[in-house]
Amino acid sequence: ALALQYGPAVGQLASEIGTLVVGVVPGQSPIVAVTAATWATAVGGTLHFAYVDPERVLDKEYADGSVRHSALSPDTDDDSWLERQEQLRAQITTALTGHEVHWELHYLAGRADRAVTHLARALDASAIVVGARRPVPGERLREFLAASLGAQLTRHQHRPVLAVPVEVVV
Repeated sequence: ALALQYGPAVGQLASEIGTLVVGVVPGQSPIVAVTAATWATAVGGTLHFAYVDPERVLDKEYADGSVRHSALSPDTDDDSWLERQEQLRAQITTALTGHEVHWELHYLAGRADRAVTHLARALDASAIVVGARRPVPGERLREFLAASLGAQLTRHQHRPVLAVPVEVVV
């Protein structure tokens, strides 16, 4: 028989859930951030949003989950990533209006699945939250070959992955 525990075990569960890593991209539906915030608020956790810039290369990973990155071309001194980082902060701030939850943004580079896994491991995150969109026609083969971030994460690391639908299929 399954025994449910109440009382102190509930508080213990909340402290174990603690940290959630949330994948974020520019222009992403706010439902991903709101879902993660609702979950974090329910268990007293914190959110660590992770953006992996495909236009930057990974130079070094640090034990705290942060990274040093540079432009794809060594001849380019491109600081446009700083503007993108601020746009992401504004996007998250807007999405979380009315939610009392602590959050941080981590700007990463390299392969998305590896970067998010590295951050989750460094933070000892209990779960990873990502957006799941419906593929457009002709995109299914590309997704099959490249695999979505959520699919890659479920195959290559041990944390639960919550894929939040960002489009409602009617």
